Amino acid sequence: MRMETVGEAPDAADLMLVRDWLDPGSASALVERLLHELPWQVHRVRLFGREVDSPRLSCWMGDPGAAYRYSGVRHEPHAWAEALLPIRDRLVRETGVAFNSALANLYRDGRDCMGWHSDDEPELGERPMIASLSLGAARRFVLKHRRDPGRKLAFELTNGSLLVMRGDTQEAYRHALPRTAKPVGPRINLTFRRILPDPRAITENAGSRTSKASP
Repeated sequence: MRMETVGEAPDAADLMLVRDWLDPGSASALVERLLHELPWQVHRVRLFGREVDSPRLSCWMGDPGAAYRYSGVRHEPHAWAEALLPIRDRLVRETGVAFNSALANLYRDGRDCMGWHSDDEPELGERPMIASLSLGAARRFVLKHRRDPGRKLAFELTNGSLLVMRGDTQEAYRHALPRTAKPVGPRINLTFRRILPDPRAITENAGSRTSKASP
């Protein structure tokens, strides 16, 4: 297992890349299972003030209650795919983070992509750790600094590689998966996250229990 620390300076991307976290055979077999077993959907995203189809297929899954809001839409999780439970459990052991959800994105060919963004939604909390597992075709991954766009990082994410983003990465950088004109096969990316409890839901539940206990 080859591990690379890609960046760890202050105000820089704090990344750890493990090139062969899954061996190629296991990674390719997992691609085939997920292609057929996940309930893939085309999510609607807001772009320049209007809603459009996202240029990829997606599936949000996780523990009950691990809802996630992005592009103005609240997504309730599908149940965990059985094939991903050992992957999740291994990540929890190795990182110490109790991941309770994962976003699966399917890039069908080089035309599918992900635009510039940060994983900085409130439900992820401050300085979240995101564990990103790449399966299938290799694709180029890029980051650029929010305040200094000339500061960029770019590298290829290969079949079975694990990229861990942590620290101030989401606050300091945006990242993207650009389109490519090269002929490439399907790629599945799994980003494991920990969704924090919704403070509003906790307050509402506490209020409900109090009212029920009142005479």
